[in-house]
Amino acid sequence: MARPATGCFTEAMTDAALHANEPHDESIAARLNWLRAGVLGANDGIVSVAATVVGVAGVTNDVTPILVAGAAAVVGGAVSMALGEYVSVSSQSDSQRALIEKERRELEEDPEGELAELAAIYQAKGLSEATAQTVARELTDHDVLGAHLEAELKIDEHEVVSAWHAAMASAIAFTVGAILPFLTIILTPAEVRIPLTFVAVVIALAITGTISARIGGSSKRKATLRLVIGGALAMAFTYAVGLLLGTTGIA
Repeated sequence: MARPATGCFTEAMTDAALHANEPHDESIAARLNWLRAGVLGANDGIVSVAATVVGVAGVTNDVTPILVAGAAAVVGGAVSMALGEYVSVSSQSDSQRALIEKERRELEEDPEGELAELAAIYQAKGLSEATAQTVARELTDHDVLGAHLEAELKIDEHEVVSAWHAAMASAIAFTVGAILPFLTIILTPAEVRIPLTFVAVVIALAITGTISARIGGSSKRKATLRLVIGGALAMAFTYAVGLLLGTTGIA
């Protein structure tokens, strides 16, 4: 025996309320994406700056060129990351705003057609025709634009990404990651600066790998090994290039 449409509607709205309070809703997912981007930015800072300073240290023991090269790598990398993120996110936010304006125009020009389209979306998800119509009308009465943006495009007009925020976050993450290898190699004695920098970078990458794995729900061991091996290879290659271009006095 089929249940009344009102009962289905009540269950559908109850499910929606429960999902809204779950830790895996879209706003939480968006914040996790930002955090993941920050971890990746820090990884870039760790590896690229470490590779630069280790490469220069392979040529000379003089701390001045290492300091200059490291500072240039930190500043240049942070600016590059910020610019790349700004351009990328600007394109994304422009697309989001264009889609929002398009949906707003369609609602103004053909409200009944859009209502039918919204009901069809919920019907395609498994609701009966009557329940889908009820849900569509309830959501339309509450927030017509928000209802269509969420159902059709999976976006929120109040959560359009900020290019400036993304650029600043990327630059800060890169700089935070870059500080450790930079300070390690310029503040330690010449005879131990290379091995200590290697150790510092491996530890830093192990930490960020663990954080990245926790965020993504993947294997911590695999994520950490990938980062540590990749970072170690990058430093080894640049150090080898430095040795080929000059001499080093480490024991």
